[in-house]
Amino acid sequence: MNILSILDEIEKVDGEIYERINPRRKAMKDFFQVGKKISLAAMPLALGSLFNKAYGQATPTAINEVLNFALTLEYLEYHFYNHAVVAAPGLIPAGAPTAAITTIRDHEKAHVDLLKGALGAAARTELVYDNFDFTAGGTFGTVYSDYVTFLKVAAAFEDTGVRAYKGQAPALKGNAVLTTALQIHSVEARHASHIRQMLAANGATGLKPWISLGAGGVSNDTGIAAVDPVYARENTTLQAGVEITQLDATATTKITAAAAAESFDEFLTKAEVVTIANLFLKPGFKL
Repeated sequence: MNILSILDEIEKVDGEIYERINPRRKAMKDFFQVGKKISLAAMPLALGSLFNKAYGQATPTAINEVLNFALTLEYLEYHFYNHAVVAAPGLIPAGAPTAAITTIRDHEKAHVDLLKGALGAAARTELVYDNFDFTAGGTFGTVYSDYVTFLKVAAAFEDTGVRAYKGQAPALKGNAVLTTALQIHSVEARHASHIRQMLAANGATGLKPWISLGAGGVSNDTGIAAVDPVYARENTTLQAGVEITQLDATATTKITAAAAAESFDEFLTKAEVVTIANLFLKPGFKL
């Protein structure tokens, strides 16, 4: 059996085969080492294991669960913005603000349609506006009558969406839908940045286009205690076992905790996102 011939044939249809397994040089070395250590009879099993790692995918059931989870979040965001645009006259200032919120609404609708199409018959029951309580049981009672409150809730939704997609990426590893999820993830990040800038322009002192530290170094930089769960662990300064603030302890200008936290975005677990989303879903429709 000529391993190199097999790889050459695969490379004709998948130019990234070596990257899927290992960098090319290391892959070749590994193959030759395998050949030295195992018998010819065992070689097919070894190759099967290697290719399984390269092309292995999560089960269809697991993929559907992740996509339906994402679909629920997209329904939430779409109906939140759509109601503001079509059923809350005077809430959003005319001009650029209305144009921005309308554009974001349209993006969320496109996300809903894309995920529904990907799921097909496996898509969850469609959610409508009346399935949600965007006041979160009265916590945000003026969400559709006070523009700043509306923007605060919007910021929480967008920051949640970004971190939720990041948290589910490992579950989609090796599946084609990961590309779609990452495409949505990057757009949600742009939404989050834009909403944050809109909120800052309306009196949210010190709020940046990206998540930073709140007062006293807490994770939540919005100052809205009710959305603390959205920002869990965003004050992390330890990455890959390295304390970022100590990278050059002898330097005159050191890396601050705020800069270290801003430089890396943490993910939210599915359980954490479910807790947040369920605050806005009525009984019978919760995740």
